[in-house]
Amino acid sequence: MIPKRRLCDRCQLAITNCICQHAIAITNPIELLVLQHPQETHEVKNSIRLLALCAKNIQIKVGEIFSNDDLHQLLYANQKIPLLLYPPTPESESLGIAIAPELTDLSPIPPEQIRLVILDATWKKSRKMLYVNHALQQLPRLALVQIPPSIYTIRKSHNKNQLSSLEACCYAWRQLECKPEAYGDLLMAFEGFVNQQRRFIENSVL
Repeated sequence: MIPKRRLCDRCQLAITNCICQHAIAITNPIELLVLQHPQETHEVKNSIRLLALCAKNIQIKVGEIFSNDDLHQLLYANQKIPLLLYPPTPESESLGIAIAPELTDLSPIPPEQIRLVILDATWKKSRKMLYVNHALQQLPRLALVQIPPSIYTIRKSHNKNQLSSLEACCYAWRQLECKPEAYGDLLMAFEGFVNQQRRFIENSVL
């Protein structure tokens, strides 16, 4: 019988790959709602795992298809304004996805009244989540601008336009808060996380 691996009580990873050393406390005034695909929950390299240890204002719900009532409550609880962090999809109509409403000027709105919504999934799975959850199609979308190269270099299929969920959240917060240098400490912590996962993967292959 193969003995069970000892898990860290906090990050729920094997003790040999505990990431708690990279966890730093941040205060994000803009609430983050993560709709996480079930396949991501056990992914060791998943960046939301670290973000959940760091961010104060975060809620994670696992699923692919959500009921209309549950999703409405998640999106609009406490009368916050939900924004979907998702790139433009010009081919939306041909895929049966409604065109997203135009994003209005958010500058008069306090950050505390905004809820940032992110789909934590592969690109293919996130498209399906958007397609099957119609309430998400009704949200105005936030597209990132002036994105720096990703440091998430352990991704299997990586190109310069792809970001980890953690990086995307940091840059979205910066954009919405008009603070281009904010969350630098978190990105540095994430770089340490990436380097640790790279070593872990390399040692596992040996």
